[in-house]
Amino acid sequence: MKQVAVVIPNYNGKKYLNNCLRALYENTDMEIEVIVVDNHSSDGSVEQARALYPEVRYIMLDKNYGFSRAVNEGIRAANAPYVLLLNNDTEIKRDFVRKLWQRIMSNEKIFSAEAKMLKYADSNEIDSAGTFYNALGWAFARGKDRPDYEYEKVCDTFAACAGAAIYRKSVFEKIGMFDENYFAYLEDIDIGYRARIYGYRNVYEPKAKVLHVGSGTSGSRYNEFKIRFSARNNIYLIYRNMPLLQIIINFPLLLAGFVVKFVFFGCKGFGGIYISGIKEGFCLCRKCNKRQVLRKNLRNYAKIQIELWANVLRRRW
Repeated sequence: MKQVAVVIPNYNGKKYLNNCLRALYENTDMEIEVIVVDNHSSDGSVEQARALYPEVRYIMLDKNYGFSRAVNEGIRAANAPYVLLLNNDTEIKRDFVRKLWQRIMSNEKIFSAEAKMLKYADSNEIDSAGTFYNALGWAFARGKDRPDYEYEKVCDTFAACAGAAIYRKSVFEKIGMFDENYFAYLEDIDIGYRARIYGYRNVYEPKAKVLHVGSGTSGSRYNEFKIRFSARNNIYLIYRNMPLLQIIINFPLLLAGFVVKFVFFGCKGFGGIYISGIKEGFCLCRKCNKRQVLRKNLRNYAKIQIELWANVLRRRW
């Protein structure tokens, strides 16, 4: 039985998909399932990939449902016990799959393992070396823009960046799948947060290296789509994962964090878009129920809270 299924969500990725698949097959020395889930692309990217890689399983969706729905379809279709999610705008390095698989196999309490993500334009700089979230309501990539040699140690991380990470499939049965209300952005923080609530770990594996273009689907680093959905989803993330008492405790820092973000994006001409996203987030919360707080997980909530405070100081360490 194949141990790892690689799931690649795709939406109009003609510029990237073939290169992603080429690197995957050239740099993997173990048998794997490969599943491409297409969000109703119109650029011929799947037709082009299918011609060169007919051995890949292609799941074609009838419209663009977003990242979460796409990866959920792939996870459900996978037969392997471990599922590796990989953005279509990535290029893996030698033994990437094996290194992530070995890391997640090393401890049954590990839910996910994130790779060392390097910038495609400059492979000596970090794109992400662990994904963190803090009491200001900010998600950030550890080490971004810093030299890659500074991040050579395995460490625990708040969550794994789903652009290049492996997951233990059996845990999804306990904590649920990726929340499809997110559509795009912060869904990986949410799933990692949930795993932490249940007592699982998320780790960073520096020996698994991958080049990442970044914003291959949405466009530039700052754009209306990304800012609106990130603001919207951050409100939803807080509502879904923090018990009311925890929201009250964190409220001063959360308020400060949102004000700083508003000023930042306002200076870039996106202040109105950011506020619009926040309003959409509150509307989304009214349509959904909060997750149930289980007594057995109270200690984990306390550990998470301490980490949320600590991560205010962490930033890119």
